[in-house]
Amino acid sequence: MNAVVAGFAEPVLAAQATFRVVMDAMARPGTIRRLGGIPAPAPLSPCAAAIALTLLDYETPFWLDAPLADGEVARFISFHTGARVTADSAAAAFAFVAAPDAAPPFASFAQGSAEYPDRSTTLVLQVGELSEDNGMVLRGPGIAGTRRLAASPLPKDFIDQLAVNRAQFPRGVDILLAAPDAVAGLPRSLDVAGG
Repeated sequence: MNAVVAGFAEPVLAAQATFRVVMDAMARPGTIRRLGGIPAPAPLSPCAAAIALTLLDYETPFWLDAPLADGEVARFISFHTGARVTADSAAAAFAFVAAPDAAPPFASFAQGSAEYPDRSTTLVLQVGELSEDNGMVLRGPGIAGTRRLAASPLPKDFIDQLAVNRAQFPRGVDILLAAPDAVAGLPRSLDVAGG
């Protein structure tokens, strides 16, 4: 068995800095925030690895898509956070997806309930690039007017799934788009149109 890849060099300070960046990305949907990553077993991206080691703990079940589910990624996340991997996407508090264009439908993840909307899954979709110059048109809390955001790869029906997700607010999933060195947030409260 291979040794587990090291996590943050300074766990407390690095996790605090990553947490601030992620929370800012969710509070200002569609804004691209630079985020330093950490070495991680492939194909988990450095940025997604930093998010995992910051937001997960021993009470946080997580799900991995097929490219990430080889064992090394689960071992890395579990070793550094105490979190346990689950094969049931609907039982996951966080889901990490290395191939967003082949991701399961949002409906296959925990949606929360009217009483407990926080009991839903946060999806961390690894993307190759993020841009604020074009792409989706975002409206909603945290945005003055509109904002543009492009990301790839994404599911072909991404905009349609976001519309269904928004329609069931306060239920639904929240999404973090994790590029190699940046993150953008798409909370369930957003109204998103194609661009």
